Order: sequence, then C-alpha cells, then structure tokens
Amino acid sequence: MKKDFEEFKEFIKGKNTAVVGIGVSNIPLIRFLLELGARVSAFDKKNEEQLGEIAEEFKSKGVKLVLGDNYLDNLIGFEVIFKTPSMRIDSPFLVKAKEEGAYITSEMEEFVKYCPAKVFGVTGSDGKTTTTSLIYNILKEEGYKTWVGGNIGTPLFAQIEEIQETDRVVLELSSFQLMTMKVSPEVSIVTNLSPNHLDMHKDMEEYVDSKKNIYKYQDNDGVLVLNRDNEITNSMVNEAKGRVLQFSIKETIENGAYYKDESLYLLGKEVCKAEDIVIVGMHNVENYLASFCALSEDASIESMKKVATTFKGVEHRIEFVRELEGIKYYNSSIASSPSRTLADIKVFGKPVILIAGGYDKKIPFEPLAEEGYPYIKKLVLLGATKEKIRNAFEKIIDEKNLNLPIITADTLEEAVIKSTDASEKGDVVILAPACASFDMFVNFEVRGNEFKKIVNNLK
Repeated sequence: MKKDFEEFKEFIKGKNTAVVGIGVSNIPLIRFLLELGARVSAFDKKNEEQLGEIAEEFKSKGVKLVLGDNYLDNLIGFEVIFKTPSMRIDSPFLVKAKEEGAYITSEMEEFVKYCPAKVFGVTGSDGKTTTTSLIYNILKEEGYKTWVGGNIGTPLFAQIEEIQETDRVVLELSSFQLMTMKVSPEVSIVTNLSPNHLDMHKDMEEYVDSKKNIYKYQDNDGVLVLNRDNEITNSMVNEAKGRVLQFSIKETIENGAYYKDESLYLLGKEVCKAEDIVIVGMHNVENYLASFCALSEDASIESMKKVATTFKGVEHRIEFVRELEGIKYYNSSIASSPSRTLADIKVFGKPVILIAGGYDKKIPFEPLAEEGYPYIKKLVLLGATKEKIRNAFEKIIDEKNLNLPIITADTLEEAVIKSTDASEKGDVVILAPACASFDMFVNFEVRGNEFKKIVNNLK
C-alpha cells in the first residue's frame, strides 16, 4: 500500500537534514527539501569554485555547504540523511550516523515509497536502459502520461506532487540504488545477471542480493519478470511474493513471453516478427520480451507491435554512427562489462574490429576472450585495462593457434585511426569497451560522444 506524500511533508518539515553529494539527482532534491521546510546541509568533495553557480544559489537559500576532502567527517548530528547512490551503507560515517539515530535514505527510496502512480522498476547487468525505454515508449503509445527516471531521465522525487495515480512511472535501477532500498516497485524486471561492478561490491553475492531488493518488498499483488535463460535470474522464481512472468529466446513459455520461428510472442499471441524489429541482436529480442511481460496487464499487443517496429534504439547502444568507404562504425560505449561487449559483437553475423579497454572494474576478461574470439577480426586496446585484456586474449591465441591481431593505442582518437587503417571495405568497427570510462572520461556518454565526433571527422 502506497504511503500518502502528506505524511512525508509532515515528517521532513523542520528536520535537520543532510544531503550527501551535490550531483545531478541531488540538486533538485535539495531545492525540493527546502520547499518542504527542511533545514538542509549539502555535502560534497568538490569546493565552492568547482560547484560554481550551484554553490552560490544554495548559500543564498540558506543551505549549509560542507565541502572538501574531509567533508564526511562532519556528518554528525543529523536527523535525516539522503545518501548518494554510490555511497555504501556500511560506510563508517553512515554507520556512526545511524547509531546516533539518523534516518538514512535516498531520493529513489522515498520516491518509490510515496509515488502515487504504478511503478515499473528495471534492473539487470545488461539491457536495463533499452528495456526501460521500451516500456516507457509502449506505455506512451497506449495513452498513459508516463514518467521515466532512475539512471535515465530526470530525478523524479522533486516532481512527485505532479504525478497522478492514473500515470505510469518507469525506473531504471542500478545495484547501488537498490542496495539500501526497503521498498519495491509494483512491477519489477530483472533482465539478466552476470559479474559487474565488483569494484564497488564486496563480491558477486552482495551484487546479486542488492538486485533482489527490486522485488523483495513486493506484496501479493506484485509482478516479477525474470529471464528464464539466465541461471541466476531463473533461480529467483520461488522467492517472489506475487505473480511471476518469465521470458525466453530458447523455449516456449505459454504464461510468459518467448521467441519461436522468427517471431516474438506474449501469452501465446504473436506480437511481431523478429525481422520487423529495428534494433539488431538477440539480446534486444530479450529486451522486447521482458518489456512485453512487464506490460501484459497495461498495454495492448497493438501498442507493443507499433513500438517494436519503429523504436530505433538508445544512444550509445550499438548506435550506427556512419559508413565511410564501405566501413561501418558503431558506438556501443554503454558496453562497460565483458558480458555486454560479448552480446554486442555477436549481433553482426561476422567478426568485427573491436575497440576495447578502460577503467578497471576488477571483472575478469578471460570469458570475453574464451567466448568472444570467433566474433573478433582484430582487437584494438586502450586505457588502464589494455594489458589485462591483451593477456587474456594472448592466452587463447596461443592455446588455439589463432590469427587475431592485437593493436594498442594511447588515446581514443589513435584507437579509431588504427582501427580504420586495419579495416577494409565491408568491415564493422565497434567501440564496445567491456570497461567503465573513468580512467579517461567522466562517463560512458562522454566517451561515446567523443568516439562519434572522431569518427564523423574522419576524412
């Protein structure tokens, strides 16, 4: 049962409140908390100069700024603390604050708790953003006023009073956002699970457990959508409190969604032909099937089919950039894990020139080498992990006596130029790094945009 937002307004008024992190999602949160009458202190590692106009705005509104390298030392004496998603709940600063009696939460947890509309939550290692975007577009096609948030779209908590009970909300939720959640969406989707973010999580078990929070707090009316073909997600079936719908590209599931004879089906009815889908790859067929399951009670087959046959995909996900002298360039900068890269390079039906490497998330690259080598014509490596990836591939090359050239580069521009030089007419060059971007770029979007700029400037 959803809580009335008036309850939160009464609770937060006059409370000594800390917001940790002055970033994209917390800036509107801080403004909103001020409107609701909270006494707000904002914490960030950045200094006033780096925060610029935001620092000036907040100071003028009476926000106490706690900035600099040791900013968390002052996280004491607060009644309410909104943490940033990347801050672990077992951080000694939060542990101490909790012992002092602070209520620790996040923008996303409070939103799900009080949102008056039906919420669809999407998580998984791969396919989250595409699945979220598909659900959003199908709901809009069906005629709902639809909101999208979480990892994509805009922070929604500050807009909660504009959202109506008849609206629909779709959230893309990361393991970091879910890790501390004690409330679940009405419809929860887990696309698949494989090793990811092991630089942030203690181990794979903690990563999987954080994902489970997306359905752990559902009631008997909840709907849980799971991938039958993924061993980890399939093992969650018996943990659901409500209704379970599964999807598969390998077997027929009459009470779910499935792929059979080149068509996509939901509850035994054909939705569309695979050849009519605009975005390529069987992993995208999985994303469609997950979406259909999630919307089995909210959208018509007609709306699903219309979106399936017109949706052009999401930026940075096997995004076609250009063709130059018979060479096609694709940007899949979102592919920040080996499993995602593997899925992306399999869709072209021929080996590709793969540009990979970046920040080290402590994920092994051996599975990428062992399963990925038949799909790679040449490998171009850059970033902090280039030697780690090279070692994984050289082992396979020696074992199987392969002819798989490995080229290294120091910059993304050099990687693109070397990829072009190593290509011939008919080849595909794809940026699918298998790593996060943080060694060279702020995020995967900046990396992908830089790649597109470089490719579009090629003569």
